[in-house]
Amino acid sequence: MRRVVLAGRGDLGEWRDAARALAAAGIVPEEIDWRERSAEADLSFQRDAMPPAPAASRKPMTVPPAFIELAETVLCHSDPARFSLLYRLLWRLQLDRQLLEVTSDEDVVRARLMAKNVHRDAHKMTAFVRFKEVGAVSARRRKFIAWFEPDHHIVRRTAPFFQRRFTDMDWLIATPKGSAAWDGERLTISDEPCEKPNLSDATDELWRTYYINIFNPARLKVKAMQAEMPKKYWKNLPEADLIPGLIASAESKVREMAAREATQSLPFHDRLQQAARNLSAEPELPAGTLEALRAEAAVCTRCPLHANATQTVFGEGPRDADVMFVGEQPGDQEDIAGRPFVGPAGRLFDQVIGEAGIDRSTLYVTNAVKHFKYEPRGKRRVHQKPNMGEVKHCRWWLDLELALVKPKLIVAMGATALAALTDVKGRLQDVRGRAMAIEGGRTLFVTVHPSYLLRIPDERLKAEEMARFREDMLEIQRLMKAAA
Repeated sequence: MRRVVLAGRGDLGEWRDAARALAAAGIVPEEIDWRERSAEADLSFQRDAMPPAPAASRKPMTVPPAFIELAETVLCHSDPARFSLLYRLLWRLQLDRQLLEVTSDEDVVRARLMAKNVHRDAHKMTAFVRFKEVGAVSARRRKFIAWFEPDHHIVRRTAPFFQRRFTDMDWLIATPKGSAAWDGERLTISDEPCEKPNLSDATDELWRTYYINIFNPARLKVKAMQAEMPKKYWKNLPEADLIPGLIASAESKVREMAAREATQSLPFHDRLQQAARNLSAEPELPAGTLEALRAEAAVCTRCPLHANATQTVFGEGPRDADVMFVGEQPGDQEDIAGRPFVGPAGRLFDQVIGEAGIDRSTLYVTNAVKHFKYEPRGKRRVHQKPNMGEVKHCRWWLDLELALVKPKLIVAMGATALAALTDVKGRLQDVRGRAMAIEGGRTLFVTVHPSYLLRIPDERLKAEEMARFREDMLEIQRLMKAAA
């Protein structure tokens, strides 16, 4: 029996060199004891791994390209039997070139299952790595550290993903199976195990706020959720400690949602008549005030959107606010409450501006369109994007708000708000994040709408966009100070 010892860190070249030498010497799979090197291995144990002399009569072994790809993945698995499994497949492929296509073969099934596990582990790494900011390298580059606990040796194969995605910052991903680091120029991989760092930063609370807002108790399926986010990852996710409470309260939340949805708004003509009666019953409001404008908007019929909405959702904030935030349109909860930015997007907005040091009570917050546009789907009301005709009809109210409040800085959140304020029809990203002078001596700053952040399905992109939105709010806070 020949003993072969490998480091076993997912290195195809290491196994391939040993397998070639053994095959060239005619050593059959049953005569090889493959081992993974451990810290306790002694020198005599290592010497057993020296390759044998090749047999002159043997032909070089060849394999199809699919085997190389499979072996490269299987070698990242943590099962010590992976080396012998691959060598056995290598040996058998010399007799049956189509072996890998035999889906019922025991060795093939086992190898493909190992590959699947490795791919899944790599996917979970890209989804559940959470970077923590630990300092600044320069004025333009920041430094981050992340901790992850993989099942397999996937750091080397997954690190290029993070290099491509986070090339503008310095980072280190530490794991018990090695580490990867990027300094802006070079990607460094180490197979040395790391100890878990004790880190936290301000984004932990942002992740918690985001998770609370996207959690839908009506769609809760605990087994499916744990399949996508296994419990072993929870201890390293800042939002994970919320999960037991959210699950426990899901049933009562669903009952509350059902009760709220069962409350039907009055038909639009009855609602308008009631609003007109309320207006006539109130003392006459001074012309040219926000209160008078809000009362007029309550009976608006300038476009068809008023027909299905519960009520007009007008802007709110100080008459002399220096900053006006303009969103797209009210959502479901805003339509019911009659106030802007009180739903999930509004709560996220409040969270981020609070972190940036902006007091919402000093802002005037409104929307480009004042009525909720939606499509009924059973008991749910699904948001629909307003068209340009509806935006132009509602521009009447937005212009009057601008004329009364006279803000120095206007923040357009989303493409609809940008189009309502400037008639710009280009890409939002082309103008996002920078201040622009507009008519009336005002400054316009463009960013995304918070609801966009809540809809991003990709975890990595979501993290990037959340951080960028936070930076936009910090820039707005700086602009507010400069204008004061």
